[in-house]
Amino acid sequence: MQADSNEIYQAALGLSEMDRLILVTRLLETMSMEDTGLSLDDPRLIEELDRRSSDHAGAVDWSDLKSQQ
Repeated sequence: MQADSNEIYQAALGLSEMDRLILVTRLLETMSMEDTGLSLDDPRLIEELDRRSSDHAGAVDWSDLKSQQ
């Protein structure tokens, strides 16, 4: 029986943080960036990041967040 992606994801959540980082790095190395169209220079990505950084609704001040630790 072949595991589906959700089962693999759930199993991966049980790994240590370092093992998850290694796993995601290895998976990303198998992806062809040309085929996926993913790029940090993509104007749509930059536009979305700009939109999110200018939307302060629900934002928490860093000092408030830090004091909650």
